Amino acid sequence: MRVKIIGSAAGGGFPQWNCNYHLSRVARAAMAGVRSRTQSSLAASVNGVDWVLFNASPDIRQQIAQTAELQPAADAPLRSTPIRAVVLTNADVDHIAGLLSLRERQPFAVYATAEVLATLEANSIFNVLDPAIVPRRLLAAEEQVVLCDAHGHETAMVLESFPVPRKIALYLEDRAHPDADYSSDACDTIGVRITWAGSRGAIVYIPGCARVDAALREHLADAACLLFDGTVYTDDEMITAGVGQKTGTRMGHIAMSGEAGSIAGLADVKIGRRIFVHINNTNPVLDENSAEHAAVTAAGWEVAYDGMEMEF
Repeated sequence: MRVKIIGSAAGGGFPQWNCNYHLSRVARAAMAGVRSRTQSSLAASVNGVDWVLFNASPDIRQQIAQTAELQPAADAPLRSTPIRAVVLTNADVDHIAGLLSLRERQPFAVYATAEVLATLEANSIFNVLDPAIVPRRLLAAEEQVVLCDAHGHETAMVLESFPVPRKIALYLEDRAHPDADYSSDACDTIGVRITWAGSRGAIVYIPGCARVDAALREHLADAACLLFDGTVYTDDEMITAGVGQKTGTRMGHIAMSGEAGSIAGLADVKIGRRIFVHINNTNPVLDENSAEHAAVTAAGWEVAYDGMEMEF
């Protein structure tokens, strides 16, 4: 199995287009140890030919341009792609907007939960992906499915999805009631457990998660690799930075640090490689020279970057 992180930042990317916070400024200045990043997405392949995307970010065109494996092969038809399927972990803009850039009547399959499929169905703009060409397939929680392309040919990748604590997508909230509880333990957001023939462990991908609970810990046990929500380092990070009024918790993202954070909450779970993804532009771990980056690595975690590749 080959896995490539083609987008490692949270919504807006890094640097975000309108952000003048000091981390975005030093990223634009190309300071050593501060890498630019596109929005959250993962690509995986069992055979190196047929690829599955996990989430389709608004930066998908740039990500394909930067990833030779996702481009048409030299001897392929005039219109072609090695992308066989796209798996959506939720309906956040930074995870579904890229579907609109894949609208050129190219066959691939879209996999998502009933909640996410309903969001696509309710927004007619997604009909630019003709369901007769790009079938939409249901991911049922806790059930294993062999991912297939649009024509039903297997990719040899087996997926099990499970709900994770989160919230509904921001644009689905009722603006008249901004202080309402929009948290969700249903399938508005899922984690995915990826296996394949002969695998000795699973790859688990969870780019959005609000807290660590017993059910989540059980799903992560014995994973060969965990790619986990690293949006914020501290819960009040955006408030302290002066760029927003929401905590990580309010946005549906667990902090890395602190007693209630993911590092502490997962410390005693048997997991192989641990990698933070979906990193917000205010997160100090984006600076590889920072004390926070050092603390994360000392705790046994890695910080994802665009182009990071793994083989299992």
